[in-house]
Amino acid sequence: MDLTTERLVVRDWSEDDAEAALAIYGTTDVTRWLTPAMDRVADVAAMRSVLQAWQQAQPNLVPPRGRWAVRRKEDGVVVGGLGIHLLPPYEEDLEISWQLHPDAWGEGYAAEAARALISWAFTQDTDELFAVARPNNVRAIATAKRLGMVWVGETEKYYGLRLQVYRIRHTDLTSREW
Repeated sequence: MDLTTERLVVRDWSEDDAEAALAIYGTTDVTRWLTPAMDRVADVAAMRSVLQAWQQAQPNLVPPRGRWAVRRKEDGVVVGGLGIHLLPPYEEDLEISWQLHPDAWGEGYAAEAARALISWAFTQDTDELFAVARPNNVRAIATAKRLGMVWVGETEKYYGLRLQVYRIRHTDLTSREW
């Protein structure tokens, strides 16, 4: 799956992305906010193993679930990643998540890429998506709001963490212009 926006391409991860992915998932500034909590990936070999696992799992996931790289069109640099997966513990609700390299923060890439992914997800027999964020993750919360996601509360239900929960429904897209 390739999704294209004005400035970005959302595409499957490749093993060739290991160094770029390590610059994201190997950075404490990124991994400290992830849910579930994830340790910083230590080196390129470990990142390559993570990417291989993601690639192997992808064909077996029911759309819209998966993990994708976010590549900037102008220079081909991978600036982030997106994912849609089931939230624990009941594995009924779908979570959309975004992770960007710190150098790409503040450029609007997370919202731009997530909008494209949300629009596609709603063509895959999905009615709603959730985003969860740690209460002091102001960037993630701001992105959820920019996406038009509605705050539905705070919970400790997911990942054993106290999290803010945001939701967007398919019907929300028809009522606003993106």
